[in-house]
Amino acid sequence: MRAFTVERYGGKAGVRVGEVPDPEVGANDVLILVRAASVNPLDRMIRDGEMKTILPYRVPFVLGNDLAGVVVEVGAAVTRFAVGDEVFARPDKDRIGTFAELIAVHQDDVAIKPATLTMEEAASLPLVALTSWQALVERAQVKPGQKVLVHAGSGGLGTIAVQLAKHLGAYVATTTSTANVDLVKGLGADVVVDYKKEAFETVLRDYDVVLDSLGGDTLAKSLDVLKPGGKLISVAGPPDAALARELGANVVIRLVMSALSLRIRRSARRRGVTYSFLFMKASGDQLRELTPLFEAGTIQPVVDTVFPFVSAREALEYLEAGRAKAGKVVVSMA
Repeated sequence: MRAFTVERYGGKAGVRVGEVPDPEVGANDVLILVRAASVNPLDRMIRDGEMKTILPYRVPFVLGNDLAGVVVEVGAAVTRFAVGDEVFARPDKDRIGTFAELIAVHQDDVAIKPATLTMEEAASLPLVALTSWQALVERAQVKPGQKVLVHAGSGGLGTIAVQLAKHLGAYVATTTSTANVDLVKGLGADVVVDYKKEAFETVLRDYDVVLDSLGGDTLAKSLDVLKPGGKLISVAGPPDAALARELGANVVIRLVMSALSLRIRRSARRRGVTYSFLFMKASGDQLRELTPLFEAGTIQPVVDTVFPFVSAREALEYLEAGRAKAGKVVVSMA
């Protein structure tokens, strides 16, 4: 089968489109003919070796973290799916590889594709929708009337998180550029801070939750907008020891991760708030919970550009260069 593989860590030169063996199908696996896969910042980080401490993939490996497609084979123990089902999924972190014609995924990580969405739209959702759910529903437990700040509201994660926070009944603020102010208002944001014109930390106060996807100075400044007891949840900041425990890392890695996040955790503690790093988990059950929201249009996918599979390298470079105007970049196998 054709696949987009990482031959060596370290950048654009180490990736290629070529032939690789078809995946093996385990007893609990479904073999999916991939119709579309979306591109995420995580793909660039994995390609460049930035995630090797957490995700030590052995080269060569197939890149890609979410997909939509059609089931073409089921393992002997599969009970949830049949050949011909249209599905979408975020494979488990140990089984990535959606930039390919075929992928075998454990049935627990797969869900039936929302009937109202195209393959490209469905492929844009799993990673960012699961991240939003696990941040806002599981970890923050957002309640109606609470105030939630979602950074980068026009980004792949932000467009979904803004809509989910609004569905949960929150008062939602977001940051974006001038060009996307109307877009994020249309997604449901109550307050939009144009970062080209003003600093969010000077205009926002007393928020219950901040979802950060930018890290750096934005992460540190986000502490200032939280009220006592507030929660700063980041997918871009330094990892913490809790993540190391979740991943089953050894003591040395736990100490390293704890040290990396020490400064931000201390700053949070001084302000009476908490900081945590989120690395989302694959979950077909959570995708099934989200599906009615997709089908009703309560949460709508935002797709910036669709690239053909032969241009997967260009799709990754397009995202990396910041050329995407809003939403997700998708690779189509059609």
